[in-house]
Amino acid sequence: MIPDLSVLWVIGIVLLLIGTLNHLLFKPLAGVLAARDRAVQSARVTAERASAEARAAMDSFDARTREARAEIYRQMDEARRTALDARGELLASARRQAEDAITEATTRVRAEVADARARLERDADSLATTIVERVLGRQVS
Repeated sequence: MIPDLSVLWVIGIVLLLIGTLNHLLFKPLAGVLAARDRAVQSARVTAERASAEARAAMDSFDARTREARAEIYRQMDEARRTALDARGELLASARRQAEDAITEATTRVRAEVADARARLERDADSLATTIVERVLGRQVS
């Protein structure tokens, strides 16, 4: 059986249509899809780079925060040590002043006691002489 001439015309038109569709639709569509894939890959690479930079920035921020905390704790310890030293100096000064005051008061009390004893002895001698003179009724020399 010999094909009819119309079949050849249909085959030719289909081949022409396939070529036209390939040239006008499928190749541009494949180009658009390839460009889209490249854009997605580029966006993915950019996102990964941005994520890595964000992690690095976060790590840097954490490190600076730890350093700042360490510096604050060091300053607080230094201030506490300074305050304790000042407190110790104040206590030592207060102790010295108290000891000086106690020493001075002790010396003054001892002097007053010695003076009081001397007065009591004089007064006792004087009273004894007065009592003896009254009891005897005469003056004792």
